[in-house]
Amino acid sequence: MPALDAAAKGLGSINWLQDRDQIVRRVPLVFRVGDALVPSLAAEALRVAQDAGSYILKGSNASGEAAFGRSTGLNHIRIGALVVPTDADGAIWLRFRPSDPAGFVSAKDVLDGSIPAHLMEGRIVLVGTSAAGLLDLRATPLDSAVPGVEIHAQVIEHILSGRSLTRPDFASGVEIAGIVGLGALLALILPHVSAVTAAILGVLAVGGILAGGFVAYLRAGLLFDPFYPALVIALLVTGSVLYTFRQAERARAGIRRAFQHYVSPAVVDEIIADPTRLELGGEMRELTLLFCDVRNFTTLAEGMSAAELTGFINELMAPLSDIILRHRGTIDKYMGDAVMAFWNAPLDDPDHARHALDAAEAMMAAMAGLNANWQRLAAERGRAMPEVRIGIGINTGPCCVGNLGTAQRFDYSAIGDEVNIASRLEQLTKEYGLGVIVGEPTVRAAGTAGLVEIDRIRVRGRSGMSRIFTMAPADAAPDFVEAQRAFAAALPELDPAIWRTALYRAKSAAPARFAGYYHFMLERLSARGVFEGQSAPHITIDL
Repeated sequence: MPALDAAAKGLGSINWLQDRDQIVRRVPLVFRVGDALVPSLAAEALRVAQDAGSYILKGSNASGEAAFGRSTGLNHIRIGALVVPTDADGAIWLRFRPSDPAGFVSAKDVLDGSIPAHLMEGRIVLVGTSAAGLLDLRATPLDSAVPGVEIHAQVIEHILSGRSLTRPDFASGVEIAGIVGLGALLALILPHVSAVTAAILGVLAVGGILAGGFVAYLRAGLLFDPFYPALVIALLVTGSVLYTFRQAERARAGIRRAFQHYVSPAVVDEIIADPTRLELGGEMRELTLLFCDVRNFTTLAEGMSAAELTGFINELMAPLSDIILRHRGTIDKYMGDAVMAFWNAPLDDPDHARHALDAAEAMMAAMAGLNANWQRLAAERGRAMPEVRIGIGINTGPCCVGNLGTAQRFDYSAIGDEVNIASRLEQLTKEYGLGVIVGEPTVRAAGTAGLVEIDRIRVRGRSGMSRIFTMAPADAAPDFVEAQRAFAAALPELDPAIWRTALYRAKSAAPARFAGYYHFMLERLSARGVFEGQSAPHITIDL
């Protein structure tokens, strides 16, 4: 209106800038209209209040202004004596306060004189409306709806109070540098820590970014955008944690695949729960070793086709392997009709010797059921099936155990002299006519319960004699156990009469399955002339 234009000391724009969410966060102090610059209502009110003549706009790289050599736009606007930092577009970021109804007075009260004139003198007064129907309500970060005039008032308060809230030219560079630097640091660290540690580091990094942005806002009035750096770091950490979990799952699956055929599921679970207990690549451990072989396998195989022989081996090895695994053993390898197993690796087993003995006893007991089933099937086919017997050798001692072989092909296995002795003890079961022969170190580790000594042997390359034992039948009479132990005690004696008496006493009380053993011992004693009065200090067998 011409009358208002003529009376006005200045003209300012009331336009505002809204973000995409329709919330007012920035207010421009100057607008470009064609080739002219037009001040905002708040800026013009401040100019008029100071009776200043004009505005001074300072752009990037102007005198005293740093923009790192780039033309980024405006840096400051001088309004009279006031220097107001702005963004490149000439707008300011407002530190909004909550809407305060006490800051409003009714125009009616001013016009009718209800408001004393001295309350208005020396103040900048803005005239506006708060009626919702006039559609001049705006949202701020603190209020969902405030009158538009109050935003202009808060701009004036913001400038006069000297509060500074700026986003410096270098803000984007700092944010990008933070993303790259912190991201690179985390990328170097996270692959070498656990998923839980990575998650903790991620939370600390994201929290640090958000806290840094908040502190810069509160203490220095600087606006950095912590959201995108925090989002990028969160995505990086999330990806790393997921990758770590994936690698851990693959490692667990690899361990399970590597050991599920050799150890019991319970032992596999223990290895997976604590992989540090598994030292691969070879280590010295005291192991209890077991070799199991089928007696007269060649004779059995001659009457079978290849398919029948394969089925027979599978039917035999499956239950025997289950027994080994159930007693916490590790299956080393299958060798045709034979199997090798050991205890106390890959996990510690303080009772490894006793567990191996229990497994051997269960394996011998399982043969009765297997033989009954094979003979029944053979009878249905009109064929004869001889009794299948196995021999088991057990020994205990230090061995090297671990991944042995080459980088292309390796097995988790054990090697050492004690392995060879266990294998030889298994072979001796044929000569002694017994199902199980146990070395003296195993008996020392497990105790003599359920075991009886059968002979003394010499191990090639070792001094002294070694005792060997077998399992006493669970239903054996006490007289047999006592007589056999008396015979074993007589073995070092020089008097042949003591040997002869002890042997016949033990033989008369022995169960039927010990007949082969006593037949062997009688032959050896006769061959050495013991019963012809010749003196032999002991019976020895070289390994």
